[in-house]
Amino acid sequence: MRQVICMKWGTLYGADYVNRLYNMVKRNLSGDFRFVCLTDDPEGIYDAVECFDCPSVSIPEPHCNRGWRKVSLWGETVTGLEPGTALFIDLDVIITGPLDSFFEIEGDFIVCKNWSASGPDGRIGNTSVYRFTIGKHAYLLEKLLNQTDEVLSEFSNSQTYISRTIEHDAMQFWPDGWCHSFKVHCVPPGIRRWLEPPRLPEGNRVVIFPGVPNPHDAAEGRWPAPWYKKFYKHIK
Repeated sequence: MRQVICMKWGTLYGADYVNRLYNMVKRNLSGDFRFVCLTDDPEGIYDAVECFDCPSVSIPEPHCNRGWRKVSLWGETVTGLEPGTALFIDLDVIITGPLDSFFEIEGDFIVCKNWSASGPDGRIGNTSVYRFTIGKHAYLLEKLLNQTDEVLSEFSNSQTYISRTIEHDAMQFWPDGWCHSFKVHCVPPGIRRWLEPPRLPEGNRVVIFPGVPNPHDAAEGRWPAPWYKKFYKHIK
């Protein structure tokens, strides 16, 4: 059984984001699948979504409630998931094309490229959309919990930590053209962003939204930013 998983905690994203993600997956994934949401508040989420308690990581505030919390998925087991593989998808993405192939590529850890922070060797992933083998790399969670101060001082975010710490041969990227960044690939460059709306790249399957704007901001042509950045952080 193909498994899709997301996480929702806190108040940044409501149940509507989970439901919208479920609908997008259902439209773009043929056949049967399980859709699991790990959350601290299941109210308002569709019955078709299997909700389980959102796991935490025992590290200091505020890190424990930021992206580092997603490292909890790298334990020996994952709440609500069966052994095997799972496709993790962040809530703030837009799915526009077929997902079947995301389950067909062989590999332990397949992830988006990080187009804005690729590192000197180009091997930094963006964990907005990734497929992983459950329990295969449990040392990632163990190291975070056992060497917390060292990890947090060396790495500014969880996806850089995972990319630099996982066994080198274990990480590979989705084929070019499947995933795109809204800010990098969809928004027109320079002055054109004042004249033209963002466009969907040909062949795209998933658009990711790292940082801001979030999808609901982009839909309204709003890019939250200080006034002095409004000239170049603008979208129609």
